[in-house]
Amino acid sequence: MSVIGEPGQRVEQTTPASAPAAAAPAKPHLPWGGSTLLRHLALVALAAVVLLGLTYWLEPFRNYQLATVAAYLCATAGLTVLTGLNGQLSLGHGALMAAGAYTVALTQQMLTDRGATGVGVLVVSLGCGVLVSLLAGAVIGVAAARLRGPYLAGVTLAVALVVPALAITFDGTLGGEQGLSFYVDPPPASLGPYFPYERWQAWLALAGALLVMLLLANLVRSRFGRSLRAVRDDEVAARLAGIHVARTQVLAFVVSAACAGLGGGLLAVLAQSVSPGAFSMTLSLFLLMAIVVGGLGSLAGAVWGALLLVILPELTHLITEQFTLAPATAQRLDGNLPLALFGGTLVVVMIVAPGGIQRVLVRLARRIDPRRRTAPGPEER
Repeated sequence: MSVIGEPGQRVEQTTPASAPAAAAPAKPHLPWGGSTLLRHLALVALAAVVLLGLTYWLEPFRNYQLATVAAYLCATAGLTVLTGLNGQLSLGHGALMAAGAYTVALTQQMLTDRGATGVGVLVVSLGCGVLVSLLAGAVIGVAAARLRGPYLAGVTLAVALVVPALAITFDGTLGGEQGLSFYVDPPPASLGPYFPYERWQAWLALAGALLVMLLLANLVRSRFGRSLRAVRDDEVAARLAGIHVARTQVLAFVVSAACAGLGGGLLAVLAQSVSPGAFSMTLSLFLLMAIVVGGLGSLAGAVWGALLLVILPELTHLITEQFTLAPATAQRLDGNLPLALFGGTLVVVMIVAPGGIQRVLVRLARRIDPRRRTAPGPEER
């Protein structure tokens, strides 16, 4: 509208209704253009560079431990997707790891007997281990989609008990209590004649773990990831929203089983052997406790859980070394003390920080940096 100002002067005045909206603050330009995939690729590349440098700094035994953490991370990350994001309780992931490990051992033996060598042989063996575990997860997932609560836990617990027993029953093929030993090629000659074998093991395991974390991080942020969380939160509401609940649950089991198979295969490669005692029901309990202590539903929490799976047994070994004990007593402590420590850690974390280690770190980061005080992302919940 127009109003009269000084004599002979017309002043234009804009009404509030016609005022232009305030310009939104410009978003910072990201080199990856806001793409989730490119952002995750950048993070994985950065982690790969840091870990590569770390393997040169660590001594051989610590490199072996780092490789073990990476192998466990494959399993804990997969279990996080199943239990933390989809709400399905599994007490049988140790058995799925055993399926991958035995498949790798048998494939390696078969290919070695036929004269096959090179890194490609190991890749094929690990791929077969993932495939077998994936199929086993699909079978269990179909049954699990019809069960809830303690019934689902009972079925997966039965799997954890049955699979190691199969190794004893078919001892002619699977080696019985002694298990199977197999040959793994040394590091490629291009790395030099004195390249540490433990560093090569760390590279292999870290490559597998980073690949799993990249794939799962993108899955969590995808439409399928949102479906997983919707089914976890309310199955009825998810069904009304058009989500196929049973199919989503089966696919969650398939993804989780494939990750567990890769983790078990990597553990077998590190030890160059596999036995039923390495994949007992205790391992399944450890995996479940690890993701709860690390942060249930968070892929970063799966990292903390994998670290605890390696650190706590080492801590118990250091504790038993401080006392003069009979060999039988020391052996019993080495077998039972890790479980007791893990259980005690779980109780303390549930009292002090119910969200796990990762939730505590996220809260601390938000207190330090106010810009982080936003709603947690799906991988932080």
